[in-house]
Amino acid sequence: MPQAAAALAIGPPALFQIRRTPPVFDVVVIGSGAGGGTAVKVLTDLGIQVALLEAGPMLDPNRDFKEHVWPYEVDHRGAGAHAELYFGRQQWGYFAAPNGYWDIDGEPYTVAEGSEWRWFRSRILGGRTNHYGRISLRFSDYDFKPYSTDGLGDDWPVAYDEIAPYYDKAEAFIGVTGTREGLRSAPDGVFLPPIPPRVHEILVQKACARLNIPCIPSRMAMLTRPVHGRAACHYCGQCGRGCRTASAFASSQAMIFPAGKTGKLTVFTGAMARELIVGDSGRVQAVSYVDKATRTEKQIRCRAVVVAASACESARLLLNSKSPRFSNGLANSSGVVGRYLTDTVGFSLSGHVPALEGLPRHNSDGIGGMHVYVPWWLWDKKDKDFPRGYHIEIGGGFPMPQIGSFHGACRRHEGYGAALKARIRQEYGAFVSLAGRGEMIPNAQSYCEIDPHRVDRYGIPVLRFHFQWSQHEIKQARHMRETFRQIIETLGGRVLGAANPEREGRGISVGGTIIHEAGTVRMGNDPKTSALNKYCQAHEVPNLYVADAAPFVSNPDKNVTLSIVAFAWRAAEHLAEEMRQGNV
Repeated sequence: MPQAAAALAIGPPALFQIRRTPPVFDVVVIGSGAGGGTAVKVLTDLGIQVALLEAGPMLDPNRDFKEHVWPYEVDHRGAGAHAELYFGRQQWGYFAAPNGYWDIDGEPYTVAEGSEWRWFRSRILGGRTNHYGRISLRFSDYDFKPYSTDGLGDDWPVAYDEIAPYYDKAEAFIGVTGTREGLRSAPDGVFLPPIPPRVHEILVQKACARLNIPCIPSRMAMLTRPVHGRAACHYCGQCGRGCRTASAFASSQAMIFPAGKTGKLTVFTGAMARELIVGDSGRVQAVSYVDKATRTEKQIRCRAVVVAASACESARLLLNSKSPRFSNGLANSSGVVGRYLTDTVGFSLSGHVPALEGLPRHNSDGIGGMHVYVPWWLWDKKDKDFPRGYHIEIGGGFPMPQIGSFHGACRRHEGYGAALKARIRQEYGAFVSLAGRGEMIPNAQSYCEIDPHRVDRYGIPVLRFHFQWSQHEIKQARHMRETFRQIIETLGGRVLGAANPEREGRGISVGGTIIHEAGTVRMGNDPKTSALNKYCQAHEVPNLYVADAAPFVSNPDKNVTLSIVAFAWRAAEHLAEEMRQGNV
């Protein structure tokens, strides 16, 4: 198919000239995920010379993605060369897109006594966007004014109407499925046609209707029509493995590879940003990085910098960028860099639904994720025992059987041999999972700072994390549990327990494990209480922008990626205009 062939041709590594002694670039972008990829796309489209620093290697989709590999085609069916899966040492999964790790050799972080935090880092071009769930939800109008709504947290310096045009641009470019529902908690957008629900999702919709809970087509960054040379999804359902046809959005394929064709982009891979160098004017004049291949320090000179290394990594870079003018870290006279760390509240339940047993086996793959979801439905109710809210993500169907798919079956059924196999086949596809993703309210006990005693293998001081859920989040997770129980029982099912007990064994997710961290370099109107202005530009350093989730003032119940793209697009346009006017 011509469209698929064109999409497959996107992004060969040969597009880029990898240079180690560059001239002065207009802009250096640090990080190649949703924010960095968007900045690269917008700036190069406007004719600006950009250098992109990525700490990991170049991505080759045809080599690195495994979405069409069957388990029987690989050694040990994907358990790892040394059976790592069986011993809990397989960090993400053999078939997953190679986008990062919980633990990176030589790149530690520390956690303060009394805290729990897990930090997922990506180390490859495109970062987490190569595999993420691609749930794409707009923040609501009230999400930008939380303090005005319930007196908790702080209001953003922007309103929904200001960012809505950039949501439009983001959705039109990356491609987002959905339907216009007129719900305040789930603002409508620029949508591609939705994906029809699967059998288990139809049953969940019916159960939710009986409980007066909305269950609508999901908003996902997967293409149901070709967009910008990217082929429509072929419904293999393996989006977590990466997508060779670029039908599932990734900044690498949709933004960075095309930008390489403009002649305006130079990519530096294996480049670990260490420090932003400030000149006598108080502006960034160079980026210091460690070339991981040679373990040598190098610098790239520039007119401006966009930091988009992920919320915590961006805070680490600014805190490590000290100078006589910025003794507390770059752009941190307010002292807020590293503060107001948040993650999404997570809790999930699984259930067995007898009505789904014995269904004819059929390909129910669809997209790699839910075809319907539940937006927050109690946003205007004042009688809850917790503030804010959550949405519900739905799982089930006939996933590809592989090692671990039937974990727990022997605990549910006695016997062995043919009888046990027959019972497993009978209940295959008869399970649903419901996962809550809710808002955390920033608190003073949750932040990251530089550990004064530890450095990584490159000599760069590492982060130390402090994290604590408040009663707001704990009570919210309890509400999730009760709601999920009601839905499963309304389905005629039986609750089995937490879908992710290793992460949610205490009734709420461990901080960081939902991988939605945000808020460490917050924006605001007052330089005394914020690091950035409403355009993600540093108050104190006008040629410094931050374009990931670090600028976020709050962390609503909507997954952060779409908002990262929207705010990064706005920031990049603002930077380009500041450069045109000679202000940067």
